[in-house]
Amino acid sequence: MRTTFPSSNQQFRLAKCVFRQVLTLLFFGLTSLGTQAQTLAVYTYDSFVSEWGPGPKLQELFAKRCACEVNFIAAEDGVSILNRLKIEGETTKADVIVGLDNGLMVEAENAGLFQPHTVDTSSLLSKLNWQSNTFVPFDYGYFAFVYNAERVADPADSLQSLLSSNKTLIYQDPRTSTPGQGLLMWMKAVYGKDAGKAWQAMANNTVTVTKGWWEAYSMFLEGAADYVLSYSTSPAYHLVVENKSQFRAAHFNHGHVMQIEIAGISKFSKQQALANKFLQFLISQEAQEVIPVTNWMLPVVDNVALPDAFNRLINPKTIGFTPEQIAEQRKTWIREWRQSATK
Repeated sequence: MRTTFPSSNQQFRLAKCVFRQVLTLLFFGLTSLGTQAQTLAVYTYDSFVSEWGPGPKLQELFAKRCACEVNFIAAEDGVSILNRLKIEGETTKADVIVGLDNGLMVEAENAGLFQPHTVDTSSLLSKLNWQSNTFVPFDYGYFAFVYNAERVADPADSLQSLLSSNKTLIYQDPRTSTPGQGLLMWMKAVYGKDAGKAWQAMANNTVTVTKGWWEAYSMFLEGAADYVLSYSTSPAYHLVVENKSQFRAAHFNHGHVMQIEIAGISKFSKQQALANKFLQFLISQEAQEVIPVTNWMLPVVDNVALPDAFNRLINPKTIGFTPEQIAEQRKTWIREWRQSATK
């Protein structure tokens, strides 16, 4: 077989071609690296990133602001997120964590898993009295037992009337779920040293205890129980999206525990600027108009237009504990729950 070598002109054209290919590879290689540097990994809970949750819309809106990508990574619930962060430590992929709450913030901060933010929080509602430079609130609400008025004609007006009724209920595990932890605080605030006996009474009415909110609420909607632990704002979803008014939150005269959902930056993130930008975005007017009608909680800033359904919700008074008290007593309360509720 005869071998032909290129001429000098052919060599020159070949060299130019190779040079252009090298430049192209370098360009796309650098572009790829740049894209990776502009991808924000966000840990959150599963309902947040569902097709009807706020995640997809927030993802779209923020991408327009930053020319970046947001990669949501979901766990079952807020407590599950914190447990995962503790296990992963410095190997975590998270840049931002969305979905812890005021009941977990001190424990999370003490665990050394977060770094301070640089977000301007001056626009937050004064009623929140927000002081933290580690976490930023993005919505709030009140824990409540939701019921179907077509099934429950005379709803409970206190935890005691709920426990003394013959109505069934579903709630979430306080070891994995923020609503479950909220019930833990609620029971302790109302019953104090007699909380163990109250848990035993609740066990008589309990159909099941789920790991997360979505599993519990889905079972309730399928008719598995008369009540489900959820939020005072949950009925707004049914009113706005489904035009159904039978799902309501029981108004307890002794008060309800407030939940403030929060976001923070992983201590191990190398994308502090982008992470801070995302947290600032969460409390922007644009994001706050999305969250109430997708996450079905209340906005943390003023002048957010809400559907009329929000005016039909219960207006609870607040009871409970400080984040510091919760961090100090949480393990003891969980132990009391385990010993009492499983008997």
